[in-house]
Amino acid sequence: MKPTIVNLVTPHLLKIVDLANQAETGANIQWHLRDTVANTVDALAHQYNARDLVTSYIEGLEAAARDTGRARGPFARTLQEAAAQAGRELDRL
Repeated sequence: MKPTIVNLVTPHLLKIVDLANQAETGANIQWHLRDTVANTVDALAHQYNARDLVTSYIEGLEAAARDTGRARGPFARTLQEAAAQAGRELDRL
């Protein structure tokens, strides 16, 4: 099977969604969030289309946060924080 952007990015998005669910229950996930995003960017950076992959990752996080809306505040904030951190990491690529 040929790897696609969706196949490469989706598992990383799901890790952030899992952390966002934990944040919604009141868990302190800040360290895990930073570590997960950094590891994701590092893993994607080794691909020939790293900028496209990280950009898709950021867009996926932002879209999920937008779709979630205000009803699930901590969940959406976690997704937005991850997108912001990934954006900073993208600048370093």
